[in-house]
Amino acid sequence: MINKRLGVFMKRFGMLAAYACAVLIFLSTCVTTQKRAEIFLQPGHSGSVKSVCYSPDGRFIASGSTDNTVNIWEASTGTLLRSLTGHSGSVKSVSFSPDGRFIASGSFDNTIKIWDAATGTLLRTLDGHSDSVTSVSFSPDGRFIASGSEDKTIKIWDAATGNLLHTLTGHTRNVRSVSFSPDGRFIASGSWDKSVKIWASTGSLQRTLTTHKSIVSGVSYSPDGRFIASGSFDKTVKIWDASTGSPLRSLTGHTGSVTSVSYSPDGKFIASGSFDKTVKIWDAATGNLLHNLEGHLSIVYSVSFSLDGRFIVSGSEDKTVKLWDAATGNLLRTFAGNPS
Repeated sequence: MINKRLGVFMKRFGMLAAYACAVLIFLSTCVTTQKRAEIFLQPGHSGSVKSVCYSPDGRFIASGSTDNTVNIWEASTGTLLRSLTGHSGSVKSVSFSPDGRFIASGSFDNTIKIWDAATGTLLRTLDGHSDSVTSVSFSPDGRFIASGSEDKTIKIWDAATGNLLHTLTGHTRNVRSVSFSPDGRFIASGSWDKSVKIWASTGSLQRTLTTHKSIVSGVSYSPDGRFIASGSFDKTVKIWDASTGSPLRSLTGHTGSVTSVSYSPDGKFIASGSFDKTVKIWDAATGNLLHNLEGHLSIVYSVSFSLDGRFIVSGSEDKTVKLWDAATGNLLRTFAGNPS
C-alpha cells in the first residue's frame, strides 16, 4: 500500500514530495498501530527508589529514595507534584496514613518524619532509634506508627504527638520490615536474623517463625488478617497461618533475593519484587505464578497495590517508579527523572 502511494507521488510531484509523503505515512502508521507504555521524564529521583506506597484514594504515589527525598506523584498522569526534603540520609520506607492526610518516612538518618501529604510540610520528627530506620507503617486506625530499625528494635509511636510508646526487642539482627494486622492488634516483623516475629501491638512477643534460610526482607498481612506473606533473600515468598505461625506454602520462581511483598486488597493475590529485576504476581490461595512483570533495569526494592487492586506500583535501583496493570501485568507508565 505504501509503495503504491509513493509511486503515484513520484509520477506527479517528483522525489521531494514522495519523500515527504513517506515520512507522513510512516509517522501515521506508528501512531495508529503502536501503543506503548508512557514514560515521563522530569525532575525526579536522582538515586535508587527504595520504597513506594499508594495513597488510600489511589490518586497519589509516594516514593522514598537514596537521594534523601520523598516524592509525591499524581498516579493518573505521572506528574511529580512535590519533593519533600529534610532527611539527611537515604529514605528507606514511606507509608500513607489510612485517611491519606499524612506520610511517614523512615531514613538512614535514624529518624521518622511525618509530613502533610497535601502541602509537603514537615510536621514532626520522631527521634529514638540508634541506627537506620528501614521500615515504617501506620496502624489501620491511623493512631500509631510502627518502625523497624537496624538497631534491631521495633518502636511504636503515637502518630498525633510523636511520643514513643513501646520498644519491642527480640530480633538479633537488623529489622527489615514491619506490618500491622488489619485489626491493629498485632505487628509482623522480618529481620536479617532470618525470622518473622509476631508481636502484640502493646509490645509482647507472640511467636517466632523460622523456616526462611536467609534475611527476611518483607512482610505483609492479608486483608482478613488470617495470613502473613514474607519475602526473603532465600529467593522465596512464604505464606504463614497468622494465628498458629504454621508455614502453609512456599512460592518459588524468583532467581534473586526477594525484597518486598504486598497482598492485594481483596487478599487474592500477592506481589513480590526482587533482585532479579522483576515483579511477580502470585495466586495467594494456590501459590501459582500468574504474571512476571519485566521492565526494570535493576533491583526492584518495593511493591505496593492500589486500594482498588487494579494497579501495582514498583520502585527500583534504576531510579524509576513504574505503574503496572495488576490484571494483565502490562506496564502502563514509568515515572523517571531526566537523564543526566
